[in-house]
Amino acid sequence: MKSLGLHHVSSLVSDSHVSYDFYHNILGLKLLMKTVNQDDTSMYHLFFSDMAGRPGTEFTVFQINTFKQNTFGTNAIERTIFGVPNREALDYWEKRLDDYSIEHWGIEQYGDSNILRFEDPDGLKLGFSVLRQPEHEFLPNTSSDIPADYAVAGIHSIHLRVRYPKATQNILEQWFDFFFSQEIPDPRFPVTVLTNKNSVFQHEVHLIEDGINPLEDQGIGGIHHLAFYVETHEDLMEIQEKIEEKNMITSGILPREFFDATYFREPNGLLFEVATKTRPVPSVEDTATIDELPLYLPDFLEPQRPRIEEELTNIDRYRKER
Repeated sequence: MKSLGLHHVSSLVSDSHVSYDFYHNILGLKLLMKTVNQDDTSMYHLFFSDMAGRPGTEFTVFQINTFKQNTFGTNAIERTIFGVPNREALDYWEKRLDDYSIEHWGIEQYGDSNILRFEDPDGLKLGFSVLRQPEHEFLPNTSSDIPADYAVAGIHSIHLRVRYPKATQNILEQWFDFFFSQEIPDPRFPVTVLTNKNSVFQHEVHLIEDGINPLEDQGIGGIHHLAFYVETHEDLMEIQEKIEEKNMITSGILPREFFDATYFREPNGLLFEVATKTRPVPSVEDTATIDELPLYLPDFLEPQRPRIEEELTNIDRYRKER
């Protein structure tokens, strides 16, 4: 079985319109789809990506209006790092963040590379770093005002803060083709970096060892789950067998319209998804705004469209009245 690194990252936000403005207008990501959480249709689910909607570039948000705020702690999917094509891009983004009055930590040396850390309006932890394979062709959003030479190409890496990093490392190495690539020393929170070289993004997972802090209390501004990428349904079935052999909590394999997926809790309690190769997503206008983009519903939810749209209209009305 061959794993192709990361498929997508899904986070929790308070307002889909605020998130759209931040991720599309400021970070320049393409709004690929406006839909709902298939398990809770009262939640908007926005998909952002590159121009082709490729796995490894997708960053999605669930709007949860009434949930509590995320509380920092360990055993958390802590930070998403977006990949940019060159070192000069970090300078560009440092200035752009300043222009939009977005707090950041400046360009830092981090292991053998640089990182620029910042947060979204809900406090969701983000960053930029330079991709390992800048010679590859990337497909950033062409309708953005951001120059292509500096634009976000996809997901660079994900930071996991965990009590027992070796347990998570074993899963990533044995099931998902990640391998040890470097250690970043720290007297309190050492970092183990794992890399997958099976895609153009060469995704990394950074395991931050933290046995000091209490457990994260997940809420708005936190990352809900991390999805890994396999090519075929047979690959997915093989992973499912491994999950069941370990007696891990799992959803079983579920149809997700554009891919099939399973969810499970890994040894530190993080929610991991394993998704198959994405099937074609309906194309949308590059310049469509969140309000102009029609609500997409999978076939099994289409008969419920009147109820779902009325519920979402009420949620939008509540948002505007706040």
